Amino acid sequence: MNNIWITTWYTIREALARKVFLFFLGLSALAIIVSAVVINVLSDTSIISGLNQKASDMILEAIAAQLQIMIVAPLTSLCILLSIFSSSSFIPVMLEKGNIDLLLSKPISRTQLLTGKFLGVLLVVMINISFLVLGVLFVISLRFSFFDFTFLSIIFTVTFTFAVLYSLIVLFGVITQGSVLGMMSAYFIFLVFSPVLYFGKVEFEKIIKTGFLKSVIEILYYIVPKTFELMGNVTMNLALGEGNLDYQPILTSLAFMFASFGYAIFIFNKKDF
Repeated sequence: MNNIWITTWYTIREALARKVFLFFLGLSALAIIVSAVVINVLSDTSIISGLNQKASDMILEAIAAQLQIMIVAPLTSLCILLSIFSSSSFIPVMLEKGNIDLLLSKPISRTQLLTGKFLGVLLVVMINISFLVLGVLFVISLRFSFFDFTFLSIIFTVTFTFAVLYSLIVLFGVITQGSVLGMMSAYFIFLVFSPVLYFGKVEFEKIIKTGFLKSVIEILYYIVPKTFELMGNVTMNLALGEGNLDYQPILTSLAFMFASFGYAIFIFNKKDF
């Protein structure tokens, strides 16, 4: 376990040295400042004029909750896109001749080495997301006197979504010792394949009750990670404190992550360097 944490710490240092992660921190800081300025301009009287205290409090709380989502949702998606780009080369760089020889000469197993790399990248992404979410929560809380700590669940759902995609990046990184295939696969799933499968499954269930095409779509739907739903329905329901949470996207995506990362460890342990 100590070897894993040491590798994790060195991965965090390596990640922070990359300008993309710092760029997102700066972008988050700018978004928080702009949000604070814009929100401060809003007038309570124009929103709740003529309403009693209880009704006005409920409306302001609803507005505060929606503002939090409107600010954070696009920026967390951008965070995942930037994180995929900046983290895709970690494994290929580690596997370069000289680097891998030095690492394998240390008293650390290959499983511990890959796990430490994986956890290090996830922690850096979580730090970035936490800074953004906590900043927005602080701004909204000061402006509306509305403290909704369920909003912090976004930190974990977004980090989990990235973890699922990063497991695939790690797998392709180990197989190809390059970054392009893993990065493009993660982008394709996040931006295209997951949304298309979700809407395709919904639409085909309305039109077709049986058939080969429906079966193919359903099989792909349950195999491919549900990043569209994780960043959409799951995140929104948790952030807004709604109870109708669908665990299927979480569990199937978790299974995909364990399968991808487990297979990456298996291949990594079999490779000759």
